[in-house]
Amino acid sequence: MAHERTGAVTLNGNPVTLIGPGLKVGDKAPDFALLTSDRRKEHLTDYKNKTCIITTVPSLDTGVCDLQTKLLNEEASTMGEDVAVLAISADLPFAQARWSKESNVEAITILSDHFDMSFGTAYGTYMKEHRLECRAVFVINQEGTIKYVEYVPEVTDHPDYESALQVVKELINIAGTVN
Repeated sequence: MAHERTGAVTLNGNPVTLIGPGLKVGDKAPDFALLTSDRRKEHLTDYKNKTCIITTVPSLDTGVCDLQTKLLNEEASTMGEDVAVLAISADLPFAQARWSKESNVEAITILSDHFDMSFGTAYGTYMKEHRLECRAVFVINQEGTIKYVEYVPEVTDHPDYESALQVVKELINIAGTVN
C-alpha cells in the first residue's frame, strides 16, 4: 500500500490526503508511464539527457491550472531543445487534446495520469479524496535527479514560478559549460 500524507496540502482550505512520498531535492526522479493526447505511453526515460520541468495540475479546465500551463508553455518556447516541460493532470487524454488545441499550447507536452494515477502515486501528488493531482512543480536534471520541488500548500494557489525557472536556468548554464 502506498504511503499516505494527510494535511501536506489543502484544497479550498480543507486538508487532503496525498498518496505517495513527499519527494525532496536530491532524490532520484521516479519513472512513470503517462498517456499522451493520442493515447501513446510516455516515460521519464523518454526525456533522458534533458532538463525537465514537470508541473502537475488538478484540471486544465480550471482558472489557475489554465494560466499555469499557458505561462509554462510561453516559457518553454524560449528554453531550447535541452529543456522539456511536461504538464500532468488526471484529465482524460481527449479533454487534454481539446484544451491544448483551444489554448494553442504546443511548446510543452501535456500528459494524462487518468488511467492508473501512477505518476501521482510515485511523486506524491495524488489527492485521494478527489482522484486528482495536487498542484506541484518538479525540476529534474539531465541525470534524473530532482533539483527543485514545490508541493503548493493551497492547491488553488499558483506555484513559485520564478524559483523553479531560476533552477532551470542554472542547470542549463551548468550543462552549457560542461559541453
